[in-house]
Amino acid sequence: MSSQTLNRLLIKWLGNLLLNRLFSIFAFATCGGYSGQLWVSVDCQLDKASSNLSIGIDFAYPFRLHQVSFEAPLCEGRRRERLFLIGDYTSSAEFFVTIAVFAFLYSFMATIVYIFFQKKYRENNRGPLIDFIGTVVFSFMWLVSSSAWAKALSDIKVATDPDEVQELMSACKVMTNKCGSVQGPRWSGLNTSVVFGFLNFVLWAGNIWFVFKETGWHKGGPARYAGAPPEKQAETFNHQQQPYNQGSFDQSGGYSAQGDQEQVSEYSPVGGPTSYSNQM
Repeated sequence: MSSQTLNRLLIKWLGNLLLNRLFSIFAFATCGGYSGQLWVSVDCQLDKASSNLSIGIDFAYPFRLHQVSFEAPLCEGRRRERLFLIGDYTSSAEFFVTIAVFAFLYSFMATIVYIFFQKKYRENNRGPLIDFIGTVVFSFMWLVSSSAWAKALSDIKVATDPDEVQELMSACKVMTNKCGSVQGPRWSGLNTSVVFGFLNFVLWAGNIWFVFKETGWHKGGPARYAGAPPEKQAETFNHQQQPYNQGSFDQSGGYSAQGDQEQVSEYSPVGGPTSYSNQM
């Protein structure tokens, strides 16, 4: 195996086995394993016994916030109301995680093929073409899913903002009551998932060129003629030049034959003596 082939295998191994799989794991782990919590308080000025200074609201992946409920005091005796958060961001979150999982599986299988089935991979150029198409598709899907998830995360932050949650409570709409934010959710994990999503897009898009170099599309064109045998190249060249050369030869031959005839008629040794006898 040549050094150039080994270098290509090394690049594929690093790109697919290490980086692709590692970044995919980080992407779906930081998103799919997230659970957050926020705390708000309601201080009833006219009925201190009804106050609740630590109302906890838990939410997690896949972020069906419209199903997340919590209870808040009405500041009217012991009465309480049951409220729900706003929004459903399941589609964007699950789409992002699904792409991450399938990208992980694809890169894992591609690595096995590169290492153990290299000859089968290059047979009839099918392996490189399939790999090229798969890399382009996953690059596009990473871009779409990461963009959709980034937009969904921005909306989730708004929907779970303690100030926005307070506006859902009836007690907080009364001027005599005091509502406040105790603690907001931590977004470092989800922010990291968005970053890894776009890093995956950059990584997969960068691998397109290396995979394209293995396809017949890149190896065709000028390389097809350069790789032909010298006899075949000479035959093709002579065939292309044959009409021009034949025409030139016929034209030159015509002129040459005409010139020879003129020279024969003028200087022919047979014609010379005949004219001399007639004169005598």
